[in-house]
Amino acid sequence: MHSEDKKQGHHHSGGDIKNTHGTRADAPAPQDKAQAPADKATPTPPRHELSLIGTSYLEKIETLAGQAVQLQERLIRCSADLDNYRKRAAREKEEAVKYAGEGFLESLLPAIDSFELGIQSAATTTDAAAIALGMKMAMTQLFQILEQHGISAIDAKGQKFDPNLHDAVSHAEVPDTEEGTVVQQIRKGYKIKGRLLRPASVVVAKGKSVS
Repeated sequence: MHSEDKKQGHHHSGGDIKNTHGTRADAPAPQDKAQAPADKATPTPPRHELSLIGTSYLEKIETLAGQAVQLQERLIRCSADLDNYRKRAAREKEEAVKYAGEGFLESLLPAIDSFELGIQSAATTTDAAAIALGMKMAMTQLFQILEQHGISAIDAKGQKFDPNLHDAVSHAEVPDTEEGTVVQQIRKGYKIKGRLLRPASVVVAKGKSVS
């Protein structure tokens, strides 16, 4: 029996020693398949690429800064032009109001000259008919000038009384005349471009009084 034990012991010493899991004792332990892989870091661009990106942004910033300066200068010029325009418009408006009647007054000068000549002639002549003719010609010239500027006389005699155009200074009983009719014009009225400038002063017919 001792010889059998030795043989068995010799058999065990010559074979590989296995652990309880059935693997070699000196074999490396298997990796856990469930272990999560290591996180992959985002790759950093090379330095020369970073330099190119930085240069590109700097160029864009410089371009935008130059455009901003140009826009600011243009805005300043436009503001100055607008200010000059406003000043010029205000000055022209003031001058227009100040000299609004210049053209009209200038057109009256020839008629004034005619009246002055008529007065001078009346001082050296006794011909009343000639004096009257000269005054009539000067008046005709004056009315032509007024009409050129849109001023027209109101002919009220024989017209139906209109409170918008006529100013009744008195009333009179006139035979065979309809009540409310203008029977006499004491002072002419005038309109300028259809708008009343001065009403005509008139006498209006009234109905017969009841005794």
